[in-house]
Amino acid sequence: MTVCEYKPGLEGIPAAQSSISYVDGKQGILEYRGIRIEDLAEKSTFLETSYLLIWGTLPTKEELEAFEGEIRYHRRIKYRIRDMMKCFPETGHPMDALQASAAALGLFYSRRALDNPAYIREAVVRLLAKIPTMVAAFQLMRKGNDPVRPRDDLDYSANFLYMLNEREPDPLAAQILDVCLTLHAEHTMNASTFSARVTASTLTDPYAVIASAVGTLAGPLHGGANEEVITMLEEIGSVENVGAWLKDALQRKAKIMGFGHRVYKVKDPRATILQNLAEKLFEKFGHDKYYDIAVELERAVEEKLGEKGIYSNVDFYSGLVYRKMGIPTDLFTPVFAIARVAGWLAHWKEQLGENRIYRPTQIYTGSREASYIPIEQR
Repeated sequence: MTVCEYKPGLEGIPAAQSSISYVDGKQGILEYRGIRIEDLAEKSTFLETSYLLIWGTLPTKEELEAFEGEIRYHRRIKYRIRDMMKCFPETGHPMDALQASAAALGLFYSRRALDNPAYIREAVVRLLAKIPTMVAAFQLMRKGNDPVRPRDDLDYSANFLYMLNEREPDPLAAQILDVCLTLHAEHTMNASTFSARVTASTLTDPYAVIASAVGTLAGPLHGGANEEVITMLEEIGSVENVGAWLKDALQRKAKIMGFGHRVYKVKDPRATILQNLAEKLFEKFGHDKYYDIAVELERAVEEKLGEKGIYSNVDFYSGLVYRKMGIPTDLFTPVFAIARVAGWLAHWKEQLGENRIYRPTQIYTGSREASYIPIEQR
């Protein structure tokens, strides 16, 4: 390998062959197992989509009912994990709490029986079922309250909102959250998915795989953009301020949060769906002035930067949707993680199919044949 072949961050270098998801950034296409994201958002559910991603086919009615039943049964977490979470500092970030909690699951369920289909299914079910419970539990615990027990009569997204807000959610809010989870469930070879596959390639347990992916998503260059979008919109303050704020930001060459993507050169198809969801929420539960600011900012950015392929991405509207549901800002990325567990597990399972441990090389840039200098001569 020569220096000219080096790509910082492995940009554009294939790291795996995968049949899980497909993106065409020039045409704004995202597909899960060949099915367009628009179809899944309209017709599917998060758990059905998770089944599709992980096992490669849409489930039959009987298969989906069995899968949903297993998820309901395994939503609860061990009391020792709850006790461990109570010891976390209240000021800790929820992503750090989630990473530690996900890793702790391995202490209870890790057998590393990776050649056993029953073990793989159990791990998939437990992680999909328990991650939302742990996110909601930490939110209540850091306020000094006991966590709310899951309810078996509520579906996946409704149950999460119930555990988080301590009240049964409006059906529309639950349905919209379910679509949000579907939109965030998978997106080809991003940083956290690569982290999951590298960890999986060592044949460690799936709980360590998910914990490593959560840790990667916690970094501000990967997760957290929708949190910063809210901060940005609050800073702009009004529709009238958009033009001046954008002009100043462009002059300073500041990053405009929620815009631009390493893959998409047109508007992210998930952003289009999320914008429609936001409008449905505001129509029923009251308008949000920051949505008007967001719409005007999107128009202005497209006018200034559209020719450079810079358009809104999935993070631009998702924060507005989550906030309207009563989800705290620093839980936006943990909610992303709840969804992306499906994609990470799909890649974990695919990696096991034809596994070879990741062992990339490097280009050495240090000195050669240096001599050791005794300490008294330094």
